[in-house]
Amino acid sequence: MPLRPRRSSPALLCLIAAGALALPSVPLSAQTAPADKVTESIGRVFGPDLTIDSVLVDSTEVFRISKEGTLLGFAEVRNVRGKERPITYLVAVDTAGATRDIDILVYRESQGGEIANEAWRKQFRGKSAADPLQVGKDIRNISGATISSNAVTRSMRQALTELAAWRAEGRLP
Repeated sequence: MPLRPRRSSPALLCLIAAGALALPSVPLSAQTAPADKVTESIGRVFGPDLTIDSVLVDSTEVFRISKEGTLLGFAEVRNVRGKERPITYLVAVDTAGATRDIDILVYRESQGGEIANEAWRKQFRGKSAADPLQVGKDIRNISGATISSNAVTRSMRQALTELAAWRAEGRLP
């Protein structure tokens, strides 16, 4: 007897879809990246043999990175909403507040993943809270990733502003 594919009833498909849509969504702030991926990213940016500890500023965990007792900078894992899904990335700055790098840790969208490419990320290096950080001005857009590139750029501007303010206030020793 030959096997025939089963057909799902439209009613069943509607119930499945409704159930999936009814599931509570995870808040943007609760999105995470695997700890080993964060550590690997920090190591890529700052080099080997690091001491990494964390400081809680308001409700934000900021990593303080040092090597042999010398402070090298700070890093923060951030989440931003892309078109439909969160984008989790790491921003790393030196002690003067200039961006050392940005690393896309988890990209959940179906399109626009080009923002994780080196060619796009490197344009943030050296930027600080004093820079405009605007797509179309000092940050170039990526065709097909307009929403993602705008979202990450806005979030980077906010991150650099917050990190600079916290440092100036003495909240990031």
